[in-house]
Amino acid sequence: MNLVLQGAPVPREELTPLLAALGANHVVSLGPGALRLTGVHESPLVEPFCAQRALDFAWVPDARRLAELRLVALDMDSTLVTVESIDEMGDLLGLRERIAEITERAMRGEIDYVESLRARVALLAGLEEQALERICEERMHLSPGAEALAARCRALGIRTLLVSGGFSFFTAWLQQRLGLDEVHSNALEIERGRLTGRVLGRIVDGQSKAAKLIATMDALGCARAQALAVGDGANDIPMLREAGVSVAFRAKPAVRAAATHALDHAGLDGVLNLFIE
Repeated sequence: MNLVLQGAPVPREELTPLLAALGANHVVSLGPGALRLTGVHESPLVEPFCAQRALDFAWVPDARRLAELRLVALDMDSTLVTVESIDEMGDLLGLRERIAEITERAMRGEIDYVESLRARVALLAGLEEQALERICEERMHLSPGAEALAARCRALGIRTLLVSGGFSFFTAWLQQRLGLDEVHSNALEIERGRLTGRVLGRIVDGQSKAAKLIATMDALGCARAQALAVGDGANDIPMLREAGVSVAFRAKPAVRAAATHALDHAGLDGVLNLFIE
């Protein structure tokens, strides 16, 4: 078994007692602030050690090889990017707080996602299409490690899927920005250069995300263990449960409970450290 620690660098003198307690064979540097301890046995000592030092930790089996990973599926809002794009749209109409409150309740799983999305989009009626370009250019900030993760996946031939309950205008921009292989998201109805307040077609919710992941796995001939999913909200839970390895990224408690791992301190590229080279 391997233990991966990620976050802030740990002074050697603080790490030594933990190495002894876990019976570690070696310490492998995975990059700034990331270590792999090999030949360890699981211990309850790790969680409080990491909590005190702002570290993420993950127990990684020897058989989980990066070379065998075929698919990485990513959520967009508050995962691949740091913002909730619909909140940013609302901000341009002076409705940020009203929309953000509905968004937060939906991400916690307190209200139905489809119902919440229709309600939020209805509030956006009249927003100019040009405003979406402004959001891309000025507000769609990538999460730390996003570019490194996308680049590494391209180099290794791992297919990338951006599957989002957000909107195609933004996912298309991110696809081009990061060189992602495929996107799946909602389409806003636009007439005469303005949003109508309606979504076209079936809304991409949690079950739709999971179905898209499964369909992509089937098309690739990809085993469950070869698929990785990353998300932060309640609507990501069905997708996370379908992947062999799943990561709750800066996530709500319910999402953390559904995922195999959680990253609260490391960047998105930290998900690749959950596999052995």
